Amino acid sequence: MALTESTMVNLGSKAPYFNLPNIDGKDLSIEDFTNEVLVVIFTCNHCPYAMAVEDRIIELANNYSSNVDFVLISSNDADNYPADSPEKMAEQAKNKNYPFPYLFDETQDIAKSYSAVCTPDIFLYDADRKLKYRGRLDDNWKEPEGVTREELKMAIEATLRGNEIEFMQIPSMGCNIKWKN
Repeated sequence: MALTESTMVNLGSKAPYFNLPNIDGKDLSIEDFTNEVLVVIFTCNHCPYAMAVEDRIIELANNYSSNVDFVLISSNDADNYPADSPEKMAEQAKNKNYPFPYLFDETQDIAKSYSAVCTPDIFLYDADRKLKYRGRLDDNWKEPEGVTREELKMAIEATLRGNEIEFMQIPSMGCNIKWKN
């Protein structure tokens, strides 16, 4: 596990197109997400950082289900990391009752197009699919009871109100995406 921070892509960047298989076998594209806010999270099953924030992401998605789309994407090399295979992704989604799609980026091209490098790597786009936020979920990845700033939630609220995000965006951090050779 190599601790990696997100690359902090330029704000205002257009969301790259994707069309990937969901754990149910159906392909979903970025065009299938029509709410005014889209949160794209690169994650995986085995990373301790991703696992530590998973329940908080589920709760956030449930709280904003009427006007915010969440989509999780796993881009890890499933051959060398079988815990991140589509079958294991489907098990995880079922066990945790995911309220969002969990897509598999087998070629890793989508992760590269987003400049995603870690799990979790979080991107928030407005209705025009312009990047408004890229950063961490909150200020305490390890201990939910120690969270004092829910930064993704703050970014969602600002974007829904049509406001700029006025706080400093701090990179997410986690395990590096497991790239294929």
